[in-house]
Amino acid sequence: MSMIKKIRFIFILAGFCTIWSCTLKEKNVIKEAVLKANNAMAEVQDTIMEEIAEVVEKEIKPENIRLDKELLYDKHTLEDTYPYKDTTRHFQWEKIKERLALLENIRRKPAQWCILQNYKNRNGEAPLVKNFKRGAYKRIADTLGVERYQGIPLFLTDDTLTAERYGLDGLLTRHLGEQGKFTKVEPIFIGGEWYAPTQYIKLIPDSVVFNRAVFVDRHNQNIATLERKEEGHWLIRSMNPATTGQHRPPYAQETPLGMFVLQEKKTRMIFLKDGSAATGGFAPYASRFNNGGYIHGVPTNAPATGIIEYSYTLGTIPRSHMCVRNATSHAKFIFDWAPVNETIIFVLE
Repeated sequence: MSMIKKIRFIFILAGFCTIWSCTLKEKNVIKEAVLKANNAMAEVQDTIMEEIAEVVEKEIKPENIRLDKELLYDKHTLEDTYPYKDTTRHFQWEKIKERLALLENIRRKPAQWCILQNYKNRNGEAPLVKNFKRGAYKRIADTLGVERYQGIPLFLTDDTLTAERYGLDGLLTRHLGEQGKFTKVEPIFIGGEWYAPTQYIKLIPDSVVFNRAVFVDRHNQNIATLERKEEGHWLIRSMNPATTGQHRPPYAQETPLGMFVLQEKKTRMIFLKDGSAATGGFAPYASRFNNGGYIHGVPTNAPATGIIEYSYTLGTIPRSHMCVRNATSHAKFIFDWAPVNETIIFVLE
């Protein structure tokens, strides 16, 4: 029985109890009052149901998303569709609208948000999953290819003895409460409800709303930034070439697909030479969203120390070690424009 029906029942019962102790005239008056109250309560219930139905009907759909170009960064800007060698490339606005509709709709449901985190196994090496294999990098991975290193163990809700799969560092996740040493979570990109050891969970402040989003397109090798103006209305702030991660074991791997939260920033991200402990150089204005995956500017290889603005390889084919390489001034724009814990990075194909 719904709460409204319970209230109606109690109200009517109380009314009838009162009626038995009254005169006939008083009984008629009370009956009329109870009838009016019952009708009023029914109207309240109908109004509430109409409001619920209205909310459901108003769920944002991709076709309801409005995009307008109001660039804040206008260097190296690409057109919606542009030539590449003997073909063309483009910004996948329809897919972008799908992700923005998802982002709009999850805002509507009250939630405590969190991030799955295990950068460089800082929160402990994840336990083995039920079924695992060794990937191209000779590291243990689940059957979906997500590695144990820097991974977050996800357990089925009816089995917290052995992990079922690994979650990616940086995934946006709905926090559903804690139970003992575990937190019940719903990673948006993965879907479903899982248990994860609480040590791998970082809560996001309740005040956070996701008004800024970065879209990395692995197929077209481009990047776009968008900012929410109002519900269903997003402004395009930049449209640029980018270079994502390549599959080159054991040192370079693809930029992972997913829905990530910007986790930290480094003015200079130092990197090592492949297979060595020696410094290989630095990447300027680095914004980390997953494991060792950053959005950053054109790398400077040691022993050089100067800043490089642009590379002819941007927007061509995957060349990075996992990161998303940009023109340095565009990386700086993102570095300054996108707040940590409040910016979503979508990597799509």
